[in-house]
Amino acid sequence: MAPNSGFAVLLRSPWWISFALAGAIVAACAALLPRHLVPFAAAGALPLCVIGCIAAWRQARAPSRARVEAARAAALALPWRDLRALFERAWQAEGHTVQALPDGGAADLLVQRGDAHAASVQTVLVAARRAKAARHGTEPLRALHAEVQRRGAQAGSYVVLQGEVSEAARAFAREHGIALLEGAALDTLLLQGQR
Repeated sequence: MAPNSGFAVLLRSPWWISFALAGAIVAACAALLPRHLVPFAAAGALPLCVIGCIAAWRQARAPSRARVEAARAAALALPWRDLRALFERAWQAEGHTVQALPDGGAADLLVQRGDAHAASVQTVLVAARRAKAARHGTEPLRALHAEVQRRGAQAGSYVVLQGEVSEAARAFAREHGIALLEGAALDTLLLQGQR
């Protein structure tokens, strides 16, 4: 599904919006169509009801905003070694193999995703040491990209816990396939690591 399609937008919206749209379609059908065609035309609202149910289920399972903010605040208060351990626990809980890399390098963690027995392992280098910086520029991303190439990893991921990422850094990340781990994806990871 395209990220900006109508259904994708509705999945990210509050659940009741889908049901309100479905109700509006049914009401419009009832007002504008002959009585014998209303049930058939109103059936077009059924996909919106399904999307509303999916959105409601996701939103009911999602952590509260207060819990997410508490997880972020707790992560910001952690010293570097404890923050690295939190990320390790989070990725291990997702079934990945995590190895801490020596301090001082461009990458802090090596995460292997996939099944080693099926030879479909993806190696991702993660830079998390500067996660608490107020401003994130291109230099740490350049260093991470160079480390990804040097080690022959498939991808790189740069953690942004707080602060702003410059437009030049975002453009560099897009151009070189470096994932910026921020926002909802980071929140999910922080909650996973705190369990």
